[in-house]
Amino acid sequence: MPEEISNYVFICVKSFFLGIIQGFTEFLPISSTAHLKVVPFFLGWNDPGVSFSASIQLGSAVAIIFYFRNQISSIINSFFLIFKHRKVFKDNNTRLATYIFVASIPICIFGFLIKLYWPRYADSSFRGLFSIAITSILMALLLALAEIYGKRKKLFNDINLKDVILLGLAQSLALFPGVSRSGITLTSALFSGIERKTAARLSFLVGIPAISISGLVELFNLLRTISTIDILPIIIGIVSSFFSSIFAIDLFIKFLAKNNTFVFVFYRLAFGVFIFSTL
Repeated sequence: MPEEISNYVFICVKSFFLGIIQGFTEFLPISSTAHLKVVPFFLGWNDPGVSFSASIQLGSAVAIIFYFRNQISSIINSFFLIFKHRKVFKDNNTRLATYIFVASIPICIFGFLIKLYWPRYADSSFRGLFSIAITSILMALLLALAEIYGKRKKLFNDINLKDVILLGLAQSLALFPGVSRSGITLTSALFSGIERKTAARLSFLVGIPAISISGLVELFNLLRTISTIDILPIIIGIVSSFFSSIFAIDLFIKFLAKNNTFVFVFYRLAFGVFIFSTL
C-alpha cells in the first residue's frame, strides 16, 4: 500500500511538471508537443501519450481566454453582430472574430481527417525523436528567414484575409510534433510583413479554437479509458499548465516588443542537434 501511494504521488508530481512544460512551451515558438515527447524520454519516464498531452492543453486554452478576456468578450459580441449587420465587418473586433474563425478551419479539417483515416498516427514515425529533431531544425531555419526577410510593417488594420488564410494553413502544420503552433503561425505572420507584437497576439488568439477543441476531444477520450482515481493527475497537469501559460504569454508579448526571435531560432537548432547527438 505505501508503495502504491508513493507511485501515485510520483504520477501527480510528474503531471505537475509536464503541465509546466506544456504551458511554458505552448506559447513560445519551440513546440510544446516536442518537449512533452522529448523531456520524459530523457528523464526515463514513459511517453505521456497524445491524449494526455492534448488534454493538459486545456490549461493553455483557458489561460489565453483569461489573459485576453476583455478583448475576447468584445470579439464574441462583434462576431454575432456579423449575422445582423454586415457593415460592422469594418469594426476591428468583428474582423478579428472572422480572422480567428477562418484561420481555424484548416487545422480542424486536417485534424479530423487524421483522426478518421490515420488512427495509428500517434504511433507513427512522425512522432519519433528523429522526426522531431529534423522538424525542429527546419522550423528554426524558417523562422530565421522570416525574421530576415519579413518587413514587419503591418499593424492589425493592415492585415488582410490572404494573410489570415496563409496563417491558418501554416497552423495546420502544427499537427506534426516539433513544428510548434505558435512558432509556425508567428513565422507565417512575419513572412506576411506583420510586426512582431501584433503577430504574437494574432498567433495566440487564432490558437484558441484549435487548442480547445483538441484538448476537449482528447480529454473525453482519456476519461473513457481511465479510472476515477486517475483523474487527479490530469487535473493537476491542466492547472499547472494554466499558470505557466499565463506567465509564458505575458513574457513573450513583452519580449517581442523589444527583441527579435533569434534566441528561439538558436534554441531550436540546439534542441534538434541535441536530440540527434543522443540517437
